[in-house]
Amino acid sequence: MLQAKILIADDDPLIRIDLRTLLKSIGHTIVGEASNGEEACYLARSLKPDLIILDVMMPVMSGLEAASVISSERTAPILMLTAYSEAPMIEAATQAGVLAYLVKPYRKNELQAAIEIAITRYRELVALESERDNLQEQFETRKVVGRAKSILMNRYELSEREAFRRLQAQSLALNRSLKEIAEAIILTEEINVLKK
Repeated sequence: MLQAKILIADDDPLIRIDLRTLLKSIGHTIVGEASNGEEACYLARSLKPDLIILDVMMPVMSGLEAASVISSERTAPILMLTAYSEAPMIEAATQAGVLAYLVKPYRKNELQAAIEIAITRYRELVALESERDNLQEQFETRKVVGRAKSILMNRYELSEREAFRRLQAQSLALNRSLKEIAEAIILTEEINVLKK
């Protein structure tokens, strides 16, 4: 069973007490409590919890607004715990980046399942975003290296293979990435064009 550091945000102190007691009984650690969405955002940034449990209706900033901010900052996964089960509310929570939604009253095993689902989905999301970023970086590197090869091939009448070999050699000699060397060659070419 997954044990997590959890931030609770609900404007009702009695609900926070009950939730804290329940979460501790199933092995979780409560790292902070907030009584409104704005406070939840601040605590999320500073405490870096494994999970944030938000109520929908809170003063200052609603749970949905807080969820949107926290999700955009990729601080932690969010479990919305609320009395509202209407489809528009669930849709709004989904749009705000909520990864699990549990309607009150709930049972202990339902809460644990929702916690595990939210954390697992969040980890998968972060992994996919990292993979996407890596692929984007590889694409950008290939594009820049291709352009630099073309410049070297035209300037020195080299084959594509020889141009690439020179880029690699320069990268090793200067202890710089292939992309950095390619960008320097492109910049030099652009400066030379401007001088003409």
